[in-house]
Amino acid sequence: MENISDKKETLYKIANNLFWSWDSETRNLFEKIDLDIWDKVGHNPIKLLDAIDDERFKNLFEDDEFLHLFLNVSRGVQNYLNGNTWYKTNYPNENKLTIAYFSAEFGLTECVRIYSGGLGVLSGDHIKSASDLGIPLIGIGLLYSKGYFQQALDKEGWQKEYYIIEDFHKLPIELQRDENNEPLKVKVRIAGENVFIQIWKINLGRTFLYLLDTDIEINSKQNREITETLYGGDIETRIRQEIVMGIGGIRALEALNITPNVCHMNEGHSAFLSLERTKMGMEKYGLSFNEAKSLCLQSNIFTTHTPVPAGIDVFTRELINKCMKEYYREELKLSEDEFMTLGNLPNGLELSSFNMAHLAMNSSMYVNGVSKLHSIVSRELWADRFNGIEKDDIPIGSITNGVHLKTHTASNMQKLFAKFLPDFWGNDLYKKDTWNSLTDLPDNELWEVHNENKNKLINFTRQSVIKQSMDKGIDISNIDLENILNPDALTIGFARRFATYKRATLIFSDLEKLDKILNNQDHPVQIIFAGKAHPQDHAGKEFIQAIYKISLDERFKNRIVFLENYNLEVARYLVSGCDLWLNNPRRPLEASGTSGMKVVTNGGLNFSILDGWWDEAFTPDLGWKIGDRENSFNSDFNDEKDIHDLYNVLENEIIPLYFNRNEQELPNLWIEKVKNSISELSWFFNTDRMVTEYFNKYYIHALKNYNNILLEKSLN
Repeated sequence: MENISDKKETLYKIANNLFWSWDSETRNLFEKIDLDIWDKVGHNPIKLLDAIDDERFKNLFEDDEFLHLFLNVSRGVQNYLNGNTWYKTNYPNENKLTIAYFSAEFGLTECVRIYSGGLGVLSGDHIKSASDLGIPLIGIGLLYSKGYFQQALDKEGWQKEYYIIEDFHKLPIELQRDENNEPLKVKVRIAGENVFIQIWKINLGRTFLYLLDTDIEINSKQNREITETLYGGDIETRIRQEIVMGIGGIRALEALNITPNVCHMNEGHSAFLSLERTKMGMEKYGLSFNEAKSLCLQSNIFTTHTPVPAGIDVFTRELINKCMKEYYREELKLSEDEFMTLGNLPNGLELSSFNMAHLAMNSSMYVNGVSKLHSIVSRELWADRFNGIEKDDIPIGSITNGVHLKTHTASNMQKLFAKFLPDFWGNDLYKKDTWNSLTDLPDNELWEVHNENKNKLINFTRQSVIKQSMDKGIDISNIDLENILNPDALTIGFARRFATYKRATLIFSDLEKLDKILNNQDHPVQIIFAGKAHPQDHAGKEFIQAIYKISLDERFKNRIVFLENYNLEVARYLVSGCDLWLNNPRRPLEASGTSGMKVVTNGGLNFSILDGWWDEAFTPDLGWKIGDRENSFNSDFNDEKDIHDLYNVLENEIIPLYFNRNEQELPNLWIEKVKNSISELSWFFNTDRMVTEYFNKYYIHALKNYNNILLEKSLN
């Protein structure tokens, strides 16, 4: 790389692989180019590089420090891409596996806005860990031109939604082209019309994510809008999106010369893929319908992420016929009732609606929930499918969610771990032994790094309050920045989707008691909230408004803050800077939850209802619980018990422990709990462990099933 143009080309190559989204040294490289522009363009490296002129590049590459960093990053990326992996080590001769991982959303990094919340971040973390482990898995989803909504609160604290239209050509994403250099397209038929789909690719370390886009001129206005917004539009928009993702997704892979032998569905959104896989089995391998259906069944995995029926898409018979009649009659050669049966209970007589979760389960040998408790809840939810089978024997397994640690652990905390364990961030993050030595981290260094991140959170929050006030037309001349939050206070974080079952306002049940807790001069406490309510969730918006109004109360001003427009950047500040992570849903309505897992490796502690992941993670030396293992659903009585427990534990256990300092002014007993939490929880609640568990429990067996069926067919 002798000249600047070669080095610029290398920078663009680095920018076009989202490995940078979980590699702190690569992100540091982009920050060094121009931190102000990096922040201004929303941490989008393509826009950053486009904004830098040649003179600036020349000056950068003449700077020895920058050049050294650039060369280190370039080598680091190549070493990562070409390095040994878990998969190569454990399956050196298995070169015919291709797993297609389908999800309606992917939370990869803040500049690629195709996510809304937990499912998206989990899907992004899953594919990142697949890359780290070297597992041949590719992602399939939709490329939304407007993404999920952006949030702003008005002067009354009411949530307003707006959208940003993406210019895909300014993202680290590549349009796929055919042999004539034209955009590669596939088509599906919906309601008697052709819907054309173009395909974009995101490089994610060693693997790829393919995203489908209908916003092209050849399509009608209605069909161009199919991939406009995530979880937007009406029920017909939803079925159109799911046809594009499921049927169109399999066709897109075929157009790319990729034939997956294992498919993994997240929720029922992509379940139509099973229909197209069945059709392809007949066409490609000469199988009968039942043989092709069996091939699909035995190589599909379905992961359910919801504990309630309301979270499942159900379409009327009329809508199915409007959008899919041509497909099931002409391409699958099925009658109306035969097709409707696929989306209903086995041998069910009620065929007035089509349930996507039923379709997914009817076409998947492997079904799982996302925590141990969630699998129990799922067996009860779907018990009607398994008449005569004891609930404990219903074949719905569990693989507990995790988080991608390199994405969600602050860079300075990563460096601290590596300082004492040089090979720490290798491929063994899922092994308990890897984490044991972290209990020997020096208290003062761990506390110092956590407080660095806490101060970053407070500074970010202060700047956000100023911006939010200006956006509302509020006079900021009277705002004293130094009074917004206190660096010495116990800082509690609460950030998640504002669904009512998550009970965001539970801590406000007794404002007099809360006033006493937050405004204790010797032991001050503060709370930072963030989260979005779905545009149609009026009750969720009322929760946000209630918190906003309480934050303006003189008793709580500057002690309670609501951060608007919750996204991956806001989440990064919160999980790395909060001392305590609060989570109080109604049990057992939290299928897993993952935000609390991200807090662990950042030196925070959890205070939560025993639901989802915390139900299996909690012990008294790792954090605190609210309530017991009694399911509450909609019980006011349980609310009263939980709020009493919340206040009691906070006042009598958590706050005294946090402010109990030794002669070095360190909360050594608190830090001991933090270190226990890191060493005991991080090895398990991470996506490296989760993805290897999916591989060993499901993927490898699904591959064997697929190969055996085709082998048997070839011998007959």
